[in-house]
Amino acid sequence: MKAASSLLFLFLCFSYVFAFIPPRNLLLSNLSQGKFLTNQEFWFNQTLDHFSPYDHREFRQRYYEFLDYFRIPNGPIFLVIGGEGPCNGIVNDYIAVLAKKFGAAVVSLEHRYYGLSTPFDSLATENLKYLSSKQALFDLAAFRQYYQDSLNAKLNRTEVENPWFFFGGSYAGALSAWFRLKFPHLTCGSLASSAVVLAVQDFTEFDQQIGESAGAECKAALQETTQIIETKLATDGKALRAFFNADDLEIDGDFLYFLADAAVIAFQYGNPDKLCKPLVEAKKAGDDLVDAYAKYVKQYYVESFGVNVQTYDQKYLKKTAINEDSSSRLWWFQVCTEVAYFQVAPSNDSIRSSKVDTKYHLDLCENVFGDGVFPDVDATNLYYGGTKIAGSKIIFSNGSQDPWRHASKQSPSPDRTHQH
Repeated sequence: MKAASSLLFLFLCFSYVFAFIPPRNLLLSNLSQGKFLTNQEFWFNQTLDHFSPYDHREFRQRYYEFLDYFRIPNGPIFLVIGGEGPCNGIVNDYIAVLAKKFGAAVVSLEHRYYGLSTPFDSLATENLKYLSSKQALFDLAAFRQYYQDSLNAKLNRTEVENPWFFFGGSYAGALSAWFRLKFPHLTCGSLASSAVVLAVQDFTEFDQQIGESAGAECKAALQETTQIIETKLATDGKALRAFFNADDLEIDGDFLYFLADAAVIAFQYGNPDKLCKPLVEAKKAGDDLVDAYAKYVKQYYVESFGVNVQTYDQKYLKKTAINEDSSSRLWWFQVCTEVAYFQVAPSNDSIRSSKVDTKYHLDLCENVFGDGVFPDVDATNLYYGGTKIAGSKIIFSNGSQDPWRHASKQSPSPDRTHQH
């Protein structure tokens, strides 16, 4: 118990390092550019449908293990939850510091459907019916049991349980909290960093937070830029799209969403000057704001972050062949069926275009996945509890400038959760 309390304290010390990744683009390649503790792949036969007693199909799910710091035989096991993108290894970050401190083994399970853990050869909508947070939680439970049993067999022992701790950021942070809620007997505690546990349809707080983080001058420059772009889009949209190297984004909402996301990334990754300095300077000098913004988008968002503009194109999102950008279609399916997080423009004082509204998102869901596909956020919040989640020994950590914190838990529940 003392070790568990110490570990929870260190969670608080290190939890600030997680930043939520925009689901629209993921940008996971940037998170994996650092050195891995390991990228040696292992495979586990996972149940396809945990909720059917008649369906016995399985698929191969990828995982990783790092045992260099493991205090055999009774050290803790840290499970790093894979989120909405490929898991290509265990990244050498604060987890390594904690593992060395506590003599822990580190394992990481790739989320079903993402990366190489694909149950089907096609991502047609009918094949995505098993892609959900509920199935993913049972994946984690089944893997946890499998790995514990395998460890016991290697150590020639039976019915021994190492202490397990779960880690996750962003959507994986929500999974970390939800796992502790649904399977409290399988983990001693969870770190849920920027954990979006509240499903929200009209997530206007997202744009409002960007405005607050930008400050008055930068916010005004961004709003003026948006207004000019909307005018140009109505008069010569083809030329405007070409100016941003976004010719394929024929739907206005797709193009405007792309531009809105580009602005967000500067604040989420702690580089507001990359965006605000050139825009504010251009506004003061009477220079072309659209030109200044286009340079930022092309050089910082697309080139530096490696964003594929095509992932904003609904025609591209409809493609069912598996490719390196499949995560975009997969995450949109989860958005369109469970959690929404529709980053719509507020009715007043918005930075993003008013065309990025609820109708745009709902139309996208039906256009990409078919009629009748929409997120039942009430059902999701009823199932997990939203920000009233009743789990214990969960640390929720959120950055003060993180727009996703408004879908996370920001105040503690007495005797149940820890918030930082």
